[in-house]
Amino acid sequence: MDNKTLSMLSYITLIGWLVAYLLGKDKADDLLKYHLKQSLGLAIVSIIFSLALNVIAYLVPSLHVLGLLGWVIVVLWVMGIINAANMAKKPVPLIGKIFEDKFAFLS
Repeated sequence: MDNKTLSMLSYITLIGWLVAYLLGKDKADDLLKYHLKQSLGLAIVSIIFSLALNVIAYLVPSLHVLGLLGWVIVVLWVMGIINAANMAKKPVPLIGKIFEDKFAFLS
């Protein structure tokens, strides 16, 4: 697989990220490394966000409608995939700037 495809694959679940990392670690270019960082950061934020929303919905059942905010994460995933498909090193909106210099093991 080429680095563009691996960059797109990295956004599709943690298994996709792991496959992209393992297949691309020997031939990774800046694009792949960038999107591996962005997608891993987005996955971490997604897990934390999901846990927080579940706790809130459990404690205050009337706020279960906050689960609709989960669609924000889906939109961010799609935007990340689009950026990877366009071979653009653009951060994912809202949270992408945070992860541009994180995850040193990917550099």
